[in-house]
Amino acid sequence: MSWLTDPFHYDFILRALFAGCLAAVTCSLIGTWVVIRGMSFMGDALAHGVMPGIAVAFIVGIDIAIGAFVSAIIMVIGINLVNRASKLSADTGIGLLFVGMLALGVVIISRTRSFTGDLTSFLFGSVLGVKNSDIWLQSIAAVVTLIAVVVFHRLFLALSFNSDKAASLGMRPRLAHIAMLTLIAIAIVASFRTVGTLLVFGLLIAPPATAALLVRRVPTMMVTACLIGVSSIFIGLIITYHFDTAAGATMAGTAVAIFFIVLAGRELVSRIGRRTHLAHA
Repeated sequence: MSWLTDPFHYDFILRALFAGCLAAVTCSLIGTWVVIRGMSFMGDALAHGVMPGIAVAFIVGIDIAIGAFVSAIIMVIGINLVNRASKLSADTGIGLLFVGMLALGVVIISRTRSFTGDLTSFLFGSVLGVKNSDIWLQSIAAVVTLIAVVVFHRLFLALSFNSDKAASLGMRPRLAHIAMLTLIAIAIVASFRTVGTLLVFGLLIAPPATAALLVRRVPTMMVTACLIGVSSIFIGLIITYHFDTAAGATMAGTAVAIFFIVLAGRELVSRIGRRTHLAHA
């Protein structure tokens, strides 16, 4: 039992646990809609698209969360403009902005003296060095996301299953889409300090995708995804403490590993069920 509790005798690990759980809850709430709508590539692009804002804020000397949020909003606006102004598929516009924004961010960061260390911190996070201000930011993001997914539930549901029908009912699907993208941006901006811009995508997708294997109703999916995300943080920190692995990568990797364990378990149960049915037949 001490193997499980020993890591949490340290204040910095408790802060990491709290910040990680807030990140998992925030990402899981909006990530459920990302999975339902098949917007994984969009989420990945936004996670990388914040890099230029982070880099500029870092060099100028302002809070990098401000730069990340501005960059994310520019990314959302840019994706919508490309989709409207061209006949290209949505994936093409997202891919172009994804690569362009990531490249711009790396170019800007490369102008600093501590290029390698800064880039590593931005990409992979520093969960074990999380500050109280980061926890406050994550708490606000979690509350805002929770309120938004409750208020916009019917709108998001209609948008996910039939946007044309939603428009005919006067439900303004375009506004719902922008609201959803904004919430994804908020989740990414609030969470990147904990697990980094590369690995925040793991928390955004893996827990909701795992929940989708287990349950069907959207509210139940959200609750299940949050529980899976929090479990990933807890298990990831224990592994990090005992085996000296990278904390952010371990937590995100744990979330993905849980998905494949559940997938394999579900497939095994399905095969056993089919064999039992055939035997009785």
